[in-house]
Amino acid sequence: MTALGNCTDGPSVASSRPLKICLLGYRSHPYCGGQGVYLNYLSKALVDAGHSVDVISGQPYPELDPRVKLIKMPGLNLFEVEHPTRALTLRHLLSWTDFIEWWGKLTGGFAEPYTFGRRVAKYLRRHGRHYDIVHDNQSLCYGLQDIERSGLPVVATIHHPITRDRQLALDAAPDWRFRLLVRRWYSFLGMQTKVARKLRHIVTVSRQSERDIIEQFGVDPRDIHLIYNGIDTEVFRPQPHIERLPLRVMTTASADQPLKGLRFLLNAMAELREQFPGLELLVVGRLQEGGATEQLLSRLQLQDRVKFVSGISNQQLVEYYAQASVVVCPSLYEGFGLPAGEAMACGVPVISSDGGALPEVVGDAGIVVPAGDGKALARALQTLLTDEAQRAQLAEKGRARILQQFSWRLAASRLVDYYRRILGEPQVKALPKSVVRTADASGAEAA
Repeated sequence: MTALGNCTDGPSVASSRPLKICLLGYRSHPYCGGQGVYLNYLSKALVDAGHSVDVISGQPYPELDPRVKLIKMPGLNLFEVEHPTRALTLRHLLSWTDFIEWWGKLTGGFAEPYTFGRRVAKYLRRHGRHYDIVHDNQSLCYGLQDIERSGLPVVATIHHPITRDRQLALDAAPDWRFRLLVRRWYSFLGMQTKVARKLRHIVTVSRQSERDIIEQFGVDPRDIHLIYNGIDTEVFRPQPHIERLPLRVMTTASADQPLKGLRFLLNAMAELREQFPGLELLVVGRLQEGGATEQLLSRLQLQDRVKFVSGISNQQLVEYYAQASVVVCPSLYEGFGLPAGEAMACGVPVISSDGGALPEVVGDAGIVVPAGDGKALARALQTLLTDEAQRAQLAEKGRARILQQFSWRLAASRLVDYYRRILGEPQVKALPKSVVRTADASGAEAA
């Protein structure tokens, strides 16, 4: 792998040339979570800066800027198949990679990061020589080591170590049988821990994630580089023509994922319903039928106060933000806190837990409460719902904070500087305007 080079003063051809970048994502659709959002916006920001970007992704595939080439790396996509047990055909039996993915699903595991790594390493051995750098998005698969051995420099983004998710799921497990299932599902973490320790170039998105990667994965601090995520402030912006609903609270949460802390917000809603009879909660997320959240809603008698929406466009999401009087981010842990940043960019006052990196995003432009404290959430909600002036102040401060400190243009610029350090090239502040993006389509299966 190419060592870090010393930066030199003065112009050079290398310092201004556009880079050929390959981004990897084992499942990258924006509706799958923050990793898909990251891949979408980062790839766009890199081509905006004049670079050539290909994305190699498994299903479900990402939504990308037309200038970004998608190279499809299909797996069995067993989570979208009605009968996974029947998904393995004779053709698949000839592939050890396909068999591992199928067997993992049938035995309660999650093999997609591993099998994606096998497929992408094989592809890049044949077609990857024209890339300057390969940048992985959280798969942390053994395939990255094969890619490095082939001579391609590798960078990996770790949004946060998934060990946090595993521990929270174990803590919420009702019995030992469920804990066994949790441990089986998260068995891929053994691979991710080993790979993270061997990588020399890791990007993370917050100071909190940096500390957790060092603690949980045992990574050398010298191998980690902090580059904050950006927020699309052109899409996520105030909508003054849309009327706010005075008692509408909004949150983004996977309903039955303990990490997201939705249960604490529901408890806070139950505590406030007598004081605010018209109080309602909009959850951007899917309610699992018969799951823990549905049971809690019934126990708290909140079924008619809480609405769930999923699979919505960014424009619809922005409109929902515009209708909300307060956005709550109750997560027990976030590696960055994208929903908080998007709400602030839309000029909506935010109440956030102190879970993970959320305070780094929110700063003094929102109200921060202890994670897992439903009563503290209730007090903060009571404060904002009865104080229009404070809501307006926080809305203005939030938008200003995102504009000043979190943009994808800035994130891409810092990342390109990091790429050039890895490649031993001088760093520059920006590419010349005359640079025109060129694409090398050799051997690629374009979407």
